[in-house]
Amino acid sequence: MNVHSLFTNDSIGNELVNFAQQTAQTLVKNNLTRSQIRNIFAEVRKIETLWEGTQKSEALRRLNMLKPKLYYQTARTESVNVLKDVLCAAIDEINNAPDDTERNKRFHRFVDLFEAILAYHRSEGGKN
Repeated sequence: MNVHSLFTNDSIGNELVNFAQQTAQTLVKNNLTRSQIRNIFAEVRKIETLWEGTQKSEALRRLNMLKPKLYYQTARTESVNVLKDVLCAAIDEINNAPDDTERNKRFHRFVDLFEAILAYHRSEGGKN
């Protein structure tokens, strides 16, 4: 399953959950730490707050700016690469939404995906 399918063909989230678990297992094998993931997740939470408020255009700008930050983190720490690939593909799916309603649904799916990856990372034994 690829990220595009998670955002367009997985209405009940089963594939998202499986994909998140597989991604987390890979991140654990690559020695990505929980704190490295949480640093990125903290920015996503800030973006989510803007998204839910009246600043959706600012939230979308910050979401797009997350991509270069992920590339920078990967240059510093190779173990971020898989997470970068997944999150950048998810951000692209949000940007490619045909309308605001679908963009909103895809953004929430993005947050769900990231939360699931973080949760599975911990349950799979990811180090702090």
